[in-house]
Amino acid sequence: MSNNRRRGPMGGPGRGMAPGEKAKDLKGTMVKLIKYMRRFYVPIVMVIIFAIASTVFNIVGPTILGDATTEIFKGLVRKVSGGSGIDFDKVTHILLMLLSLYVASAIFSFIQGLIMTHVSNNVSYQMRKDISEKIHRMPMKYFESRTYGEVLSRVTNDVDTLGQSLNQSMTQIITSTTQIVGVFIMMIRISIPMTIAVLLTLPLSMGLIGLIMSKSQPYFKAQQKHLGELNGQVEEIYSGHNIVKAFNKEESVIEEFKEVNGKLYNSAWRSQFFSGAMMPLMQFVGNLGYVAVTILGGYLAIKKTIEVGQIQSFLQYVRNFSQPITQLAQVGNMMQTTAASAERVFEFLEEEEEIEVEKDAVPVDTLAGNVTFEHVNFGYNKDQTIINDFSVDVKEGQKVAIVGPTGAGKTTLIKLLMRFYDVNGGCIKVDGHDIREFKRSDLREMFGMVLQDTWLYNASIRDNIRYGKLDASEEEIQGAARAAYAHHFIETQPGGYDMEINEESNNISQGQKQLLTIARAILADPKILILDEATSSVDTRTEERIQMAMDNLMQGRTSFVIAHRLSTIKDADVILVMNHGDIVEQGNHEELLAKGGFYADLYNSQFENA
Repeated sequence: MSNNRRRGPMGGPGRGMAPGEKAKDLKGTMVKLIKYMRRFYVPIVMVIIFAIASTVFNIVGPTILGDATTEIFKGLVRKVSGGSGIDFDKVTHILLMLLSLYVASAIFSFIQGLIMTHVSNNVSYQMRKDISEKIHRMPMKYFESRTYGEVLSRVTNDVDTLGQSLNQSMTQIITSTTQIVGVFIMMIRISIPMTIAVLLTLPLSMGLIGLIMSKSQPYFKAQQKHLGELNGQVEEIYSGHNIVKAFNKEESVIEEFKEVNGKLYNSAWRSQFFSGAMMPLMQFVGNLGYVAVTILGGYLAIKKTIEVGQIQSFLQYVRNFSQPITQLAQVGNMMQTTAASAERVFEFLEEEEEIEVEKDAVPVDTLAGNVTFEHVNFGYNKDQTIINDFSVDVKEGQKVAIVGPTGAGKTTLIKLLMRFYDVNGGCIKVDGHDIREFKRSDLREMFGMVLQDTWLYNASIRDNIRYGKLDASEEEIQGAARAAYAHHFIETQPGGYDMEINEESNNISQGQKQLLTIARAILADPKILILDEATSSVDTRTEERIQMAMDNLMQGRTSFVIAHRLSTIKDADVILVMNHGDIVEQGNHEELLAKGGFYADLYNSQFENA
């Protein structure tokens, strides 16, 4: 898009969720997420069944392997005693059974992973769809009170984070919980004393996990903060590279980058150090458990209360018992991020929407274009009024110029007319109908807009003009371009009408962008035309051509023209002079000059400055 993107505090795009960031209402958000996922109830139940089955088969595996070990040990003892030795048929049968279990476990794990991926991607898809539809129902005040990056992060970062963490955490919770319960039962079945020895190491493990997470969390947050600052600075410097060069600020920019990069390095190093220390420490505690189990198991084997194969099975269970506990601790942290991302998405989806006419909407087909403002009062904040008791009657086909200093309320009037905002008092009527009686989409079809900030998208010149009328023929497109004096410059471009406008729209000049947006408005053939600083970005010669094209276009159409250059609106039927939200003068150019008032001062000051 060619419009200037709003950026974060460092000039970069607004960032999404930081790792470890917590939801304000964890329980409430998780309830909403569960309700949102009810449409995927069947596949989620299948995930749970396959995940439990896969885990159960894995849990049974060490016991069967222990039986094989016991059989081999007994066979060796028989061989030493002069007996028959190892029964390889029995051992083979046990191992084939074990192999079958592990193959079945792998198949079930693969199936549940496939289904869960499908579910998480469907949730992400549905959320993006809901957000996209929600955007078109939301009032303009929402977007004007937030940065573009903040809104975009809901669609991209937060939904991506939610989908990825949901995919990993949900399966992990099911398998880890099943594994802990199943392994605990199997350990008790083998030996209660050895199980107690393992349980005694748990407080130490949990204490270490809690300590490491509490130490690493601030550094992870600082890492994400400094990463956002670094990205913002890089984007800021890249977009303003010419300015940096022009003012010889390369050294100061490099120093600033080094400072932020150093902060990122320090926080990243500490966070990764603590994070990396978790596994070695957990392995150390696990090895202590191994030592305790081995010593106690050897003692019990000597006492003939346990088989050698059972000791081997128990050692495997010890590893399988501590691992899911660590995983659940990590999943707990991941679920915080999931909830925080979901909370931001649901906050957006629950935002107030534009009030729409439910039924009996007034049709726009037969409207002529008479516009009346009746005692309009408006303020972006209700305690701060911008437009006070504004009234004017505009007849069909009239050209109305709105002039005044910056902040007088000129553009605000247009926003009210388009119903980007609703008035706080009074009303606006088109052909006698309050604009709140129209559907917003129908109302806006009546208007053609050419704004000060040009908006083009990454497509061909033809498609950008066609945006005003999607079913327009080639002849209509070129006719609109000729009327806007854009045809000549388009033909001189490589590819002509097929030339691709890049994402930033910087492969054509600002004046050429303006011409294309005017051609688009001409093609739309609206009943009411709005020109907001329409010729402010073009040279004098081009401005004259556009002015002639606009005069032709405005014939028979109600037109509102906002301009700072008063020389462009001398031929307006009515000039509304605004200051501090009020009409201070009204009349045509000659009448207002003759009064010698506010308009005359504005007009004369422009020529004095010139």
